[in-house]
Amino acid sequence: MMRPIPRAKLRSISDIQRAVRQISSTPRYRNDPRLSGIGRVIEDEFAVIREKYEAPKNTIVLAHGLLGFDELRLAGQVLPGIQYWRGITEALQEKGIDVYTAAVPASGSIEARAEKLVGSIARQVKGKHVNIIAHSMRGLDSRYMLSRLRPTDFKVLSLTTVATPHRGSAFADYMFETIGPSQIKRIYKVMESFRFETGAFSQLTRQYMADSFNPRTPDVDGIEYYSYGASLEPSFWSVFGASHKIIKRIEGGLNDGLVSVSSSQWGQYQGTLIGVSHLDLINWTNRLKWFLWELTGSKRNFNAIAFYLDIADMLAKKGH
Repeated sequence: MMRPIPRAKLRSISDIQRAVRQISSTPRYRNDPRLSGIGRVIEDEFAVIREKYEAPKNTIVLAHGLLGFDELRLAGQVLPGIQYWRGITEALQEKGIDVYTAAVPASGSIEARAEKLVGSIARQVKGKHVNIIAHSMRGLDSRYMLSRLRPTDFKVLSLTTVATPHRGSAFADYMFETIGPSQIKRIYKVMESFRFETGAFSQLTRQYMADSFNPRTPDVDGIEYYSYGASLEPSFWSVFGASHKIIKRIEGGLNDGLVSVSSSQWGQYQGTLIGVSHLDLINWTNRLKWFLWELTGSKRNFNAIAFYLDIADMLAKKGH
């Protein structure tokens, strides 16, 4: 007979994975409140690229996150540009998928970026039916665009958000409380002197999302909303060590180093990627990370390209 996992011990990723396996095989665990909000646990489903993926019949638009960019050129035309969607756009195109990327200001307010997002998409896909895949804060821009701006130059069939802070971030709360209002103003002035917009940062707080953004940004009938979250247990060299710890302490749940799993959920939640950071999700850290892991005999469990190909496959199967 299978014994339940004590509440006090249900703390690590391995405990959660073991508990989920119990749930799938033991009827009385299926409604265990300790595991509410985790959704489908995705451990290594996207470790390798499959031979076959279905291609959606309509266009995919990739929308980058906070501080993101379509292509960054640090040395003009001398060196190749750095792609935000590193290798992902090309992989989708190779599968016969009509795909575009939407470039908008890196850090302006949600409202300002949503206005730019409408224009960026319209210039490229005017008259088409599209599926938007948005990473991080760009999911909020997309929701605002659909709910408040109601674009007419193209028709959106679905919005898939990946690690988007739909309910804000405890890390943003912590930063504002720690830095303080007067120092925040000084920092903003410096950033603005370099023409770096600052409107996005205060909109990442949990209070702003709960009291302002979400109540006035309802979902639109006729558009399908999907979402994914990710969870990371940082190594000692991880850049997300401090932020992960802060979010875990304040929100009390799993997170990818910047966004909690609970905040990532919107619409039809597709599952939680285990052992994946906020940057792994756009294929930025995979090469170095997995090289180091392989040196210690660890097995690769996530390939961002396989992940986005699977999202496209999911959209195709749903008729999008």
